[in-house]
Amino acid sequence: MPNPLPAESGAGLPDSEFAFDLARRAGSGDAAATEEFLAYVWPTLIRAVAGVMGSSHPDVHDASQQAMIAVVRALPAFRGECNPVGYAARIGLHTALRVRRKDKRALQHAETFTRYSEEPEVSLSPEEDVLAARRRELLRNLLTDLPAEQAEALTLRVVMGWTLEEVARATGAPLNTVRSRVRLAKEALRKRIESAPEFGELTVTR
Repeated sequence: MPNPLPAESGAGLPDSEFAFDLARRAGSGDAAATEEFLAYVWPTLIRAVAGVMGSSHPDVHDASQQAMIAVVRALPAFRGECNPVGYAARIGLHTALRVRRKDKRALQHAETFTRYSEEPEVSLSPEEDVLAARRRELLRNLLTDLPAEQAEALTLRVVMGWTLEEVARATGAPLNTVRSRVRLAKEALRKRIESAPEFGELTVTR
């Protein structure tokens, strides 16, 4: 299995009957289908893990392997009620969140959610690049404090870059429920930022 760590902003959620068929056959115990399914979901799975943990985290590869094992174990329970690639991605992000919770570092810096949650589309100076990295690290740390469903929705929406509709397909939740979870997660993060004076160090005013 290849192990490249992808960029931290992702593409949309793929949708394919091929994936559903693979997942069903893999869940029934077909070894060849299981191997093929894992190869199919691997790019999305590793992006979810690396997105939550950071590509430079020392445990990112171990966590990705744990996630792969968890996917195999979960496949028999897959009933096709959500997108199979999203199903695997959710397992990956929950695995990554568990690892981060076990090894959570002290929070040091932050700014408003909208500033640190989005990957810039323009070239950054070295100073801006460092700042952006610190913002992403803050987001990852704050994710571990959110309720699981909110952390899941926010991670798929922000870290993976999926639309609300894609998050709904991946989780099997109604669109309005997903929208509410993302909104509540953003509100919780903003309150956390506002309650900690040290977070103001990275705030940028325009």
